[in-house]
Amino acid sequence: MNNLKRISAVVARVLLGATFIFSGFVKAVDPLGTTYKIEDYLKAFGGFFTSLLPLAEAAAICLITFEFVLGVCLLLNVRTKVTSWLALLMMVVMTPLTLYLALTNPISDCGCFGDAIVLSNWATFWKNVVLLALVIVLLFTRNAIAQTFSGKVEAAITALAIAAVAVFMWYNLSHLPVIDFRPYKVGNNIPQLMEYPDDAPVDEYQTTLIYAKDGVEQEFTIDNYPKNDPDWTFVDSRSVLIKKGYEPPIHDFEIVTYTDAEDITDQVLDDENVTLAVLYEIEKTDQRQLGKLLKLALGCYVDDRSFFLLTGSGMNVIEDFMQQRVAPVLENRFGMRYALSATDDNAVNDSQIEGFFVNFYDYIERAICTTDPVTLKTIVRANPGIVRLSEGTITEKYNLRNIDDDKLNEPLEKLPQTIQAIYDSADYDDGAADTENYTDDDVYTDEQEF
Repeated sequence: MNNLKRISAVVARVLLGATFIFSGFVKAVDPLGTTYKIEDYLKAFGGFFTSLLPLAEAAAICLITFEFVLGVCLLLNVRTKVTSWLALLMMVVMTPLTLYLALTNPISDCGCFGDAIVLSNWATFWKNVVLLALVIVLLFTRNAIAQTFSGKVEAAITALAIAAVAVFMWYNLSHLPVIDFRPYKVGNNIPQLMEYPDDAPVDEYQTTLIYAKDGVEQEFTIDNYPKNDPDWTFVDSRSVLIKKGYEPPIHDFEIVTYTDAEDITDQVLDDENVTLAVLYEIEKTDQRQLGKLLKLALGCYVDDRSFFLLTGSGMNVIEDFMQQRVAPVLENRFGMRYALSATDDNAVNDSQIEGFFVNFYDYIERAICTTDPVTLKTIVRANPGIVRLSEGTITEKYNLRNIDDDKLNEPLEKLPQTIQAIYDSADYDDGAADTENYTDDDVYTDEQEF
């Protein structure tokens, strides 16, 4: 009997520990993804919960840390008597929650394994039922587990697990996820992932038609409704999805220009060398990165490479961005330096300099496009994030803050010397400008360094 208890305790402990470690790890790979999922929960619940949206990122970090450290402690038999109760607390909360999600289906995926493994809400609920059963087994057999480490070693293991997952999350937040589980990873071809196979199943709906006769309404199916009976009057119809058909990995990729609302998706996907700057919420873009972003755009401009700035923000927000952030930077940083042309052997006159940067401003405005914000957050986990495509294939992805300055500077060597001198005179130390020049609304003032 004692042997059975020990074996049951070990099996339950190892399975729970491995599951929690895996779940915590795949979330730690992509902390922003977990943040977005928590935001989806809060928005779906509505009411009071929407006021908690600013806490979503902190909640994601706490959840990931708790889950990963709990898994490490269970797997290594660190304070199992305590961690088994913590595991019970977690499952007592998560199991009813996932049952509610399965019944109401406010969001399609709980995100319990990040983007690594996507489970339906019902599959997630039954998974949690199994984990809850394992926790109960562990609670009843925990006294059969002998202590493996001393108290000091257990404390050291716990501290190391916390430090490891914290550093790992910090790296993935500061750069990009070290493992990309999403369909927009480097090497993938977007058009191919948008295709529907010829034999792909389609969505199936149950349609109900409502007709009235002599003031009495009656429901019919598409097969038995009174099609040619003049005594019946059509009232209403409703369709309910009863079976989901095939959905390609990429099904919502669409790029529409800001200036004239033209769909240029095919044009972008056919281009041999196109750079996409992703700012899914342009108003929340780190203003210290604006200098790098404009320098990247200018490099594409002088190098005759396609450049598009994708955002999910509204028209008014985009207009404010151009007028309050982009325009003052260009006008102030370059307009005040026309005098340099007088000392340059290959000088161009002031009007040419002014015309160059006026054209560049128009270039940026024409480059702005709108895309679904959820799609943009899926494409790259950075705001701003940079994606390079070649005929629809993703060749590069990076966080703008990590871009190599040498890459930014190479195309600028093609600028006329006067304009290049003006541009090089600005400070590009990752936007290291005087923060006192920011307004309360975090927009650029005329004195802001480019």
